[in-house]
Amino acid sequence: MPGRAGACARAAYRGLRMLKSLGLNRLAPPVVVLAYHRVTELAVDPQLLAVAPDNFREQLRYLQEHYPLVRFEDEWSGITAPSVAVTFDDGYADNAREALPILEEVGVPATFFVSSGSVGSLQEFWWDELERVLLGERDYPESFTLSDPRQGGSWPTGSPDRRAALYARLHRMLREAAPQLREQWLAQLRGWARLDPGGREQNRPLSLAELQRLAASRWATIGAHGVSHTPLSSLSKEKQREEILCSKRQLEGMVGSPVQVFSYPYGRKRDYDAASVRICREAGFLKSAANFRGQARRWSDPYQLPRQLVRNWDRAEFGARMKEFWLL
Repeated sequence: MPGRAGACARAAYRGLRMLKSLGLNRLAPPVVVLAYHRVTELAVDPQLLAVAPDNFREQLRYLQEHYPLVRFEDEWSGITAPSVAVTFDDGYADNAREALPILEEVGVPATFFVSSGSVGSLQEFWWDELERVLLGERDYPESFTLSDPRQGGSWPTGSPDRRAALYARLHRMLREAAPQLREQWLAQLRGWARLDPGGREQNRPLSLAELQRLAASRWATIGAHGVSHTPLSSLSKEKQREEILCSKRQLEGMVGSPVQVFSYPYGRKRDYDAASVRICREAGFLKSAANFRGQARRWSDPYQLPRQLVRNWDRAEFGARMKEFWLL
């Protein structure tokens, strides 16, 4: 009975939240900001970042048919109906090769938050590199030893399950590591797996020409996403300032126009702090995107705007999820 009572209480709480959201939506029409990462077909996608091109096209068509579409960088105080903004994080090459042509075809604007330090690199983002090293189809040694005075250790790697467990463990460690330490650990992994540093073409970041192609489209806006894609809250205030300001300056130099919006790497509330917010405001950004659930309303902090993560959903599931997003 206690379990049933708890379930009933949770259902009642959700019902009250839905009623509250419905009331607020009438009082102050919100903006739901959608967060994408990739538009492409992947055989392996452990982070669930890729949306297939056909699904992406149908998602955009659904949005166009049901909601007003606004740009993330726009002033939203004058909207009169619940609206949607589309954003992308990281700066994958497929943003220009596959996402942009569909955005232009359907006629939907999007803001692309780009990690400036990865532009032009032939190496993959670290999470893709980790997948390439540990989750491939090849012969592996029976164990891996990470040489590090503080976090080193040895783990078995003789089976796919053990390598998947190590992938999950190292993913958590690499996520919080400083950029130089992260690269040292990845270099050890590549040497252990006998792989060269060059990444897979399908997973590479934007080239400079592709970034400039995005910036030249009237359907795309470039935003900053840090230099090294490191959680800002793990850095000192000085390092945070360097990550934020350098990403802005570097991208402005690459595209030849102002970069006015920012997205916190990873973006959960623990991934940035009050210093991050203050630096973004002082840097002159109009808004900053986070990565927690909710809607943006006229009283929302413009430097901590919530977003809803989009997965590889077909039109029917996407429509159902969009209806949920208004009630969170």
